[in-house]
Amino acid sequence: MSGSYDLISIGGGSGGLAVAQRAAEYGARALVVEPAPLGGTCVNVGCVPKKVMWNAASIAHALHDAGEYGFAAGTDRPVEWARLKASRDAYVARLNGIYERNLDKKGITWVRGRARFVDAHTVIVGDRTFSAPHIVIATGGRPVVPAVPGAERGITSDGFFGLDALPPRVAVIGTGYVAVELGGTLAALGARVSLFMRQERILRSFDTMLSAALMTELEADGVELIAHAVVAGIQAAGSAHRIVLADAREFGDFDCVLWAIGRQPVTADLGLERIGVATYDDGVVITDRFQATNVEGVYAIGDVTGREALTPVAIAAGRRLADRLFNGQHERHLDYELIPTVVFSHPPIGTIGLTESSARELHGDAVRIYRSSFVPLYHALTARKRRAEMKLVCVGEEERVVGLHVIGAGADEMLQGFAVAMKMGACKADFDNTVAIHPTSAEELVTMR
Repeated sequence: MSGSYDLISIGGGSGGLAVAQRAAEYGARALVVEPAPLGGTCVNVGCVPKKVMWNAASIAHALHDAGEYGFAAGTDRPVEWARLKASRDAYVARLNGIYERNLDKKGITWVRGRARFVDAHTVIVGDRTFSAPHIVIATGGRPVVPAVPGAERGITSDGFFGLDALPPRVAVIGTGYVAVELGGTLAALGARVSLFMRQERILRSFDTMLSAALMTELEADGVELIAHAVVAGIQAAGSAHRIVLADAREFGDFDCVLWAIGRQPVTADLGLERIGVATYDDGVVITDRFQATNVEGVYAIGDVTGREALTPVAIAAGRRLADRLFNGQHERHLDYELIPTVVFSHPPIGTIGLTESSARELHGDAVRIYRSSFVPLYHALTARKRRAEMKLVCVGEEERVVGLHVIGAGADEMLQGFAVAMKMGACKADFDNTVAIHPTSAEELVTMR
């Protein structure tokens, strides 16, 4: 099977499916090329199964608190990992099928395989050749594993979802959102977790209030935080693993070592050099604001562009690209400013806009900060007292809100509405003039003084 199409998406993840489906809605003939189950990282080894595991960890915390609310629930009930994994994997498989049926309903062709460029308008998949005036690179990313001795003894986030049992003792190497999410989940479900940090804090690109608060909560949950930990290698210790640091410190013994040190774009085998697509040294595809590469008719969306590696960002960029190519919306593009982000830690984090430090670098004395720190009402009856922390970063006489940062129960859900307000240019007075909803944590954001 070969053929000609109006658009080819190389990748069947969130971005690739979004651009193909939106193009098909406009009557374009679209082809998706994807070697793995549809849905990409998000559906298969990312957002969706991660959130299921986060839910399980949240239930574990609730069981711990249940007795203080009058329920006869014990704190020593271990999770039935095999049952949890089977249910989670079945749900993911169901989503894979839904994606496949949706492509069929929209008349989109799906070819299972790896695409490689022949020229700017032609790709080859196995022994088949396909052409289109518009080809979108949407191949996503994969976890990084460092080149240190014994690195292969560890797993990545992909391997986390393949675990058949809860490992009793886990080393998580990394400080980004994947590290804190999976580390926190493992700890909540009963593992003893050590988190190895190259520097002194986690989530270094986030507002310092958020990282400091989460470090406090991780330690309260029993996670060991090891600072200035540059891993030099992993050694065997019987059936377990021992971590050796560059400063000669050693830690062990671990049943599982999880690498969470970043992701890299999947672009190495696409043949980009054959058609002259410009990339950075790490393989990130260089694009303009319209998602176009330097080669006419070739575009890139999602994680391969190195900008905001988030599922909704890839979807939004893909849809806008299709709007522009097939619906005459010639200036349609994604604005990468003020993109809300959630970290599914325990408690969750919601953040959008400038951190306090970046705002001061840009605006100096024109910055005004509002903060709130409190124990949410949920913990009125519990011995465990998780604090919530909130911050508004405002600029200028009008006090336009340019940054909003929350850690605490419900942060993930409350952020979406406030993101809309900030995208519309809301000022502190707009927050102040909004009637609070009581008793909630979100009301703190409209009552700060």
